[in-house]
Amino acid sequence: EVQLVESGGGLVQPGGSLRLSCAASGFTFSSSAMRWLRQAPGKGLEWVSVINSGGGTTTYADSVKGRFTISRDNAQNTLYLQMNNLKPEDTAMYYCAKAGMSPIGQGTQVTVSS
Repeated sequence: EVQLVESGGGLVQPGGSLRLSCAASGFTFSSSAMRWLRQAPGKGLEWVSVINSGGGTTTYADSVKGRFTISRDNAQNTLYLQMNNLKPEDTAMYYCAKAGMSPIGQGTQVTVSS
């Protein structure tokens, strides 16, 4: 059974940082491109970033480029999202997913507020 468990969210002030984690199991993580998505209150799902299976190629949405960094540890079956210089508009539920698939986890809430 494929499982993806997101963690690391929380309440942070504007300009702060958070590191999200996604623990994967039930599939060959090291062979799978992975992505982060988010859903702000009252809005649809938004793609944030994607990373290839080896971790050498990454792509970001313009809204987070230069502030967020996606990475992965294939030995630990874990995906990460380092988020710096957070803004109120980054407030959302964050999900990880296999590339091309919808999120299946519960997500982790990120709230950016003073």
